[in-house]
Amino acid sequence: MERICNFSAGPAALPQEVLEQARDELLNWHGCGMSVMEMSHRGKEFTGVIEQAEADLRELLAIPANYKVLFLQGGATLQFAQVPINLLGGRSADYLVTGAWSQKAYKEAQRFGAVRCASSTEDTGFNRLFAPGEINLDPGAAYLHVCTNETIHGVEVHDCATLQASVPLVADMSSHILSRPVDVAKYGLIYGGAQKNVGPAGLTLVIVREDLLGHVMQGMPTMLDYRVHAENGSMLNTPPTFAIYMAGLVFQWLKRQGGLAEMERVNIEKAKLLYDAIDASALYRNPVEPASRSRMNVPFTLARPELDGAFLAEAKVRGLAGLKGHKSVGGMRASLYNAVSLEGVKILVNFMREFEQKNG
Repeated sequence: MERICNFSAGPAALPQEVLEQARDELLNWHGCGMSVMEMSHRGKEFTGVIEQAEADLRELLAIPANYKVLFLQGGATLQFAQVPINLLGGRSADYLVTGAWSQKAYKEAQRFGAVRCASSTEDTGFNRLFAPGEINLDPGAAYLHVCTNETIHGVEVHDCATLQASVPLVADMSSHILSRPVDVAKYGLIYGGAQKNVGPAGLTLVIVREDLLGHVMQGMPTMLDYRVHAENGSMLNTPPTFAIYMAGLVFQWLKRQGGLAEMERVNIEKAKLLYDAIDASALYRNPVEPASRSRMNVPFTLARPELDGAFLAEAKVRGLAGLKGHKSVGGMRASLYNAVSLEGVKILVNFMREFEQKNG
C-alpha cells in the first residue's frame, strides 16, 4: 500500500526519509549489532546519539549557550504543572488564554500558587489573538505563559514582541516548534511535545534559561526539578531513547532541507494554498480571524454539516487521512506540519474543490 497524505494533528506525519533510515538501522545501528531501542542509555553509542541530537537542535534554533536543553517525558501536559513548580517561587504568574491548551495550562497552574488570567479570548470562541490594550500584565509576575500555537482552535502567535512582556516569557510551542526560526533569547523557557514536528510521541523538549533553574518548590519530587535533569544531562532516569534517536534523525533531515528559514517558506506556501481555497469557497469556512491564523493547524467547517461524514469517507478513499476536527469543536482540521508536503496539500485542495462541485 502506498503511503497516504496524513493531516493528523498528532501523532503526526514523519518525513519518509527519516522512517526509511530508521527502518534500515532498526536491527543493527551503525554496525553495533543491536537496535537503538536495545542499547544502554549510558553507553558510548547512545551518549553519542543524544549529544548529536542536542547539538543539531541547538544549531537549528541558534540556542544561546546560557540555555539548557532537556529531553524529558510526560508530554506538554506534564509541563503545565512542571513550569509553575519550578518557576513560581512563591510569586504569581500571568497566563494568556487563547485556546484549549493554554486554558488547560492555566487551570493546572492554579494548583500550585497564585496565577492570573492576564487576558482571554474565550468570549469570541478562541478565534483570534488579543487586540492592543486587552492584556493586563503584572510587572512583578514570575513569568508570562503563552501557547504560541493552539492546535485545536488554529490560532498562532507569529511575533511574541507584540506581548510586550517585561518578565520571563514561557511558551508552549508543541505544535509549531521547528516550523520556523525562533529567537530563543526572547524566552525564558520553551517546551513542547515531540509528536508534531519533532518525532514520535514519548519525548518532550524543554529549553530553559540557566538563571531560571534551582527555584523548585519545596517538597516536590526530584523528577520534577529542571535543575536536576540539567545536571544529569537528561539522564536522571532512563530517557525515551528511541524517541530521542528519531528526533535526532528529524533534526538532521531539517538541516538537509535548508534549515528553519526554508521550512518557514514552504509552510507559508502550504498554509496560503489551503486558506485561499477555503476563503474562495461557499462550502468551507475557517472561523479564525486572518491575522491570527495558524500555519500548522487549519480548522474548517462545512456549510452543510450533514456532508461531514461523506467528506471524510471520500477523503479516505483518496488517501487523505486525519482530517476530522477535534471532538470539542467538530468540523474538520488539516495539520500542515513540516513532514506534510506541498504536493499533499495540493491533493487536498483539489479534492475539496471537487467535493464542493459535486455537493455545492
